[in-house]
Amino acid sequence: MADLSELQLKLGYRFHSAELLSLALTHPSVAHETAGSAQHNQRLEFLGDAVLGLVITHELFVRFPGFGEGPLTKARAQLVNRRTLAAQARQLNLGAYLILSRGEELSGGRSRPSALADCFEAVSGAIFLDGGYDQAREFILRCFHDGFGEVNEIPNLDNPKGELQETLQTHSNQPPEYELTSVSGPDHDRLFECRVKHAGMELGRGLGKSKKEAESMAALAALKTLQDKVAHEGE
Repeated sequence: MADLSELQLKLGYRFHSAELLSLALTHPSVAHETAGSAQHNQRLEFLGDAVLGLVITHELFVRFPGFGEGPLTKARAQLVNRRTLAAQARQLNLGAYLILSRGEELSGGRSRPSALADCFEAVSGAIFLDGGYDQAREFILRCFHDGFGEVNEIPNLDNPKGELQETLQTHSNQPPEYELTSVSGPDHDRLFECRVKHAGMELGRGLGKSKKEAESMAALAALKTLQDKVAHEGE
């Protein structure tokens, strides 16, 4: 097996209990190969999933005070899913350190996305057990730094109009109002501009090749306006 001291340098955390790190790297196939007698990383994966969820949720909650539950949930889903967790594991080269059964090894287990994602969660849980919440949080946020950079600009929302309405409803029952302000360009290449207002105040404008697209862009601009306003008030 690869040297765990090298892995700990990549993790940016040195374990007090090397056995705990070894357990986080042990795939369940090892237990199947030994008739269920060997310990494996599923319990640590269960714990790590909860730790990851708390760390990421809290960070989004603090960073985006202007967004409601819907946008925050979508942003978290963009950051924490099986694909992104497997990508984090690849960045750390966790596959090289996995402890696998012979059958799992021969079937490509070291590069299997599900095994890598599970291992990343298990390692997160192991760091939490070994060093506490602050150490686990530091590790997770360091790994997800690039992801937070993307979300820090604007969440990639599938339904910005719905998200805007949900965000506004936390303070008011009045829905946002969309208004077409201009249409320009030739018939085959029209450009629409819309604005969105709430309680008589304009929140944002957007351009698009259709009225629907312009309204969506206006909603995105409004969400950004609300976010910036809340951030400014907090300074």
